[in-house]
Formats: sequence, C-alpha cells, structure tokens
Amino acid sequence: MAEPGKSGAILDIFTRHVAEKGYDGTSFSGVASELGISQGLIVHHYGTKARLLEALHISYMRQRIDEAERIVAEFPAPAERMAALLFASMLYQVHDRNRTVAFQREVARFAQQEETSEGRKLRRRYIEMLRNVLESGVVSGEFRPVDGSIRTLLIFGAAQWAWTWFEPEGRRSAEQVGAELVDFTLGSLLVDRSSLPRLSDPDGPIVAAVIEIITAEGTPKELPDI
Repeated sequence: MAEPGKSGAILDIFTRHVAEKGYDGTSFSGVASELGISQGLIVHHYGTKARLLEALHISYMRQRIDEAERIVAEFPAPAERMAALLFASMLYQVHDRNRTVAFQREVARFAQQEETSEGRKLRRRYIEMLRNVLESGVVSGEFRPVDGSIRTLLIFGAAQWAWTWFEPEGRRSAEQVGAELVDFTLGSLLVDRSSLPRLSDPDGPIVAAVIEIITAEGTPKELPDI
C-alpha cells in the first residue's frame, strides 16, 4: 500500500469500504478517518466520490483484461481458454476479494454509465474477449453453434453475482465452485464432452496456470488518470 494520504492508499481503503458497505454506505469521512488524513486531501487526489468509484472500476477492469490476455495466450484451444477464464472469475473472489466484491456490488451502477466512458469501454473489451473465445470454439468445431452475444453476456453476468453467496471460508473452495461453473458452461457448449473432466478439474493444470497468472508479481494495478 502507498504511504497514508497518497492516492493508492485512498483507493485501497475506499475499495474495502465499498466491498463491505456498498457505494452509498461509503463516505470520504470514513476513508479519511481510517487513514488519519483530511477529507480535503481525498478531494485533492480524486475530486468527487463518483470519480473515486470510477478509478476503482477502471483499475479493476484493466487488470482483468491484462490477465485475460495472458490466459488466452497460455492456452491453445478455445475450450481450455474458456475453462481458464471461468476459473479465474471465481478465483478472484479469493485472490482479489475486496476489489472484486466492490466491483460486483456496483455493477448495476456501472451499467448506467455513458457509452463513451472509459469503464464502459473496458467492460465491452473484456466481454468481446469472451465472445471471441466462444465464437472461435464454434468455428473450430469444439462448441455447438450458439448465439455468441447472448451466451457471452450470460457467462459474464453469472460471475457478477458470486459476491452475494460465495464465502471464502465456506464449505466449497473457489476452485471447486469454479469447477462447477466450468462443467455447467462447457457442458452446454462442447460437441464432444469427453474432455470435460479434465477441463473442470479443480486440482488440474488449468487451475494451477490461472492462479500463477492472477497472482504473478508485477501484475499491473496502475492508478488511472481520471
């Protein structure tokens, strides 16, 4: 974390407050009090609460896109790529929990942004990556012909509700829940489902590679210009 009062520390504490209490329950006064700084310093760095939320949104999506690009580069087959992206969507509940919950709690608010906003552009880019993986599987014959636009939105949307029910210390691990998501999704897409046990193995090489990617040292978490 950056030194108290710096923009990185402000964003980190704000993110945790949003994860715990939601955007409406988070205040500059609460963030400032925890950091031992003035509210004016937060205003100096970010201006408004809405802009601070936008910084959270942009930094989160930039990192997810970077990791998705690494995942796509790591695996040659569309089914493996889709499995890895699905596992990642659940592993974020553990490996980047505060930012993931904060993002998912406010995803409906983000959906109201203008089409030209940076956050909306980044979400479209991520969803387009998912769609490209799905449609490449259809073209290669791995996946059944489906409506790529609808299926992609269903996949993305399903992941955004996990914060409401997934417990990191619960009965099922993120890897085990991810395995169910992979089985559920790829089970409906694969033409030949004989590879499904390997693709959905919570202890398999796909999960190991995803964890290595999303926990890699030096993974970008830059602060956006807003």
